[in-house]
Amino acid sequence: MKEKILTNRKHGMLVLLLTTLLYLAAVAGCIFGGMMVSDSGNPALLIVSIIWLCIGWIPYCGLKILKPQEALVLTLFGKYVGTLKGDGFYFVNPFCTSVNPAADTHLNQSGDVDNKAVKSAMSFAVSVGKTEMDQGGKRISLKIMTLNNNRQKINDCLGNPVEIGIAVMWRVVDTAKAVFHVDNYKEYLSLQCDTALRNIVRIYPYDVAPNVDTTGDGIADEGSLRGSSEVVAARIRDEIQSRVEEAGLEIIEARITYLAYAPEIAAVMLQRQQASAIVDARKMIVDGAVGMVEMALDRLNQNDVVELDEERKAAMVSNLLVVLCGNRDAQPVVNSGSLY
Repeated sequence: MKEKILTNRKHGMLVLLLTTLLYLAAVAGCIFGGMMVSDSGNPALLIVSIIWLCIGWIPYCGLKILKPQEALVLTLFGKYVGTLKGDGFYFVNPFCTSVNPAADTHLNQSGDVDNKAVKSAMSFAVSVGKTEMDQGGKRISLKIMTLNNNRQKINDCLGNPVEIGIAVMWRVVDTAKAVFHVDNYKEYLSLQCDTALRNIVRIYPYDVAPNVDTTGDGIADEGSLRGSSEVVAARIRDEIQSRVEEAGLEIIEARITYLAYAPEIAAVMLQRQQASAIVDARKMIVDGAVGMVEMALDRLNQNDVVELDEERKAAMVSNLLVVLCGNRDAQPVVNSGSLY
């Protein structure tokens, strides 16, 4: 179904003034018509005035007020007649009804809050419950919305369970598709976000792993959820967009808001990360210590400070490495006797 924008309908103020003036004229007609009937005059004026007082409220039902970035999808006896877009005071067919199946859907996202503002209307409009204020919840917001989807537990490509949450920025671009192509476009978006997130996350490992192809080109790469968050978010965004195109929605951006190992393996993975960090630190310490020992031996040989045989050099290297690589401060031992 193609969206049809209704234009040249901003006659709300004119219809409001005209209908109100006719109501006042009908009240005056009842007064003067009654006087004429009492004087044995023509009752036509009284009858017309009474009829207008009974049905004159109907044009008020066609008055619609829209604020910026709002839309109203209208149907007439079940048939789609068009969409009102843009701020203004509109007048449409009084028998048109607004449609928004997601009006009462409340997700964990911006804009889904209960509007408990006090609704005011004219007394004769309130009596039939068909005023513009009563249809406020049927408006469709065209603003950029943020869907903060719940955290999900998903297995990565190595089978490790991870918890991940995303925030999706989206908006409605085709009101006809959003209303008529899916049952509830908000719930539809939330479900597609969950599905797309699952499909993308299981392609990547949590951290960089060997022999893992995340791009599908048959070549191992260094892609990971933790290290390639921008790439992962872009793929999630494209995946969601391809799924909600038929619902008239545009996905502007998707961002990873939470990423961690699942609680059942978090402690083990933390120990693994700590062990890896300790190994890397030890490697750096040993590399530095070996360099310092080499420098010390070269300086001793260059300046002819002392001559050491291979056995004493080995003992010196051993002592220096123990001092430089140890976790505790070394306790010096002073040799006051002969070197040999």
